[in-house]
Amino acid sequence: MSQHIVSPHITEKATDLAAKNQYVFVVSPHANKNNIAQSVEKMYGVKVRGVRIVNVHAKKMRLGRIQGIKKGYKKAMVKLAEGQKIEILPT
Repeated sequence: MSQHIVSPHITEKATDLAAKNQYVFVVSPHANKNNIAQSVEKMYGVKVRGVRIVNVHAKKMRLGRIQGIKKGYKKAMVKLAEGQKIEILPT
């Protein structure tokens, strides 16, 4: 993929957003909104109308006496222009 987009973020909530013409991607921690919009336009050949970014922080995890940390990541919700679509999952 692109140097700014790591992978599509496929969850139940993300598939619900796809019906509203919004798609969710895991992105590089150093990426900004302009970089993400340009990468999506270049990779998928669509017009991006808006980008929202969320930093998902790391969380402490525990399994019995063993403790660890679940890594954090940065994700972006990308809204496309009307009538455009990205095929992330084959149907």
